[in-house]
Amino acid sequence: MTSIDEDRLNVAIRKFLKVVGITSQREIEKAVREAVDSGTLPDSEKLQARMTLTVPELGLEHVIDHEIDTGK
Repeated sequence: MTSIDEDRLNVAIRKFLKVVGITSQREIEKAVREAVDSGTLPDSEKLQARMTLTVPELGLEHVIDHEIDTGK
C-alpha cells in the first residue's frame, strides 16, 4: 500500500479550494453586475447556486446547492 504525505495533500487541497473560491466569487459578482446592467437580474432576493466538484480519478462527484442572498 502506498502512503501519502497528509500535510502535503492538505496544503494542495487548500490551494485548490482557494483558487476555486476566488475565481467563483469573481464570476458570480461579474454575472450579477451584468444582470443588473442589462436589467435581467431576477426580482427574487435569492439566487439558486450549484457547485459540482469532480475528481474523475477518484470517481468523486460532489454537488453543493446553496442560495445566494442578493441583498435586494
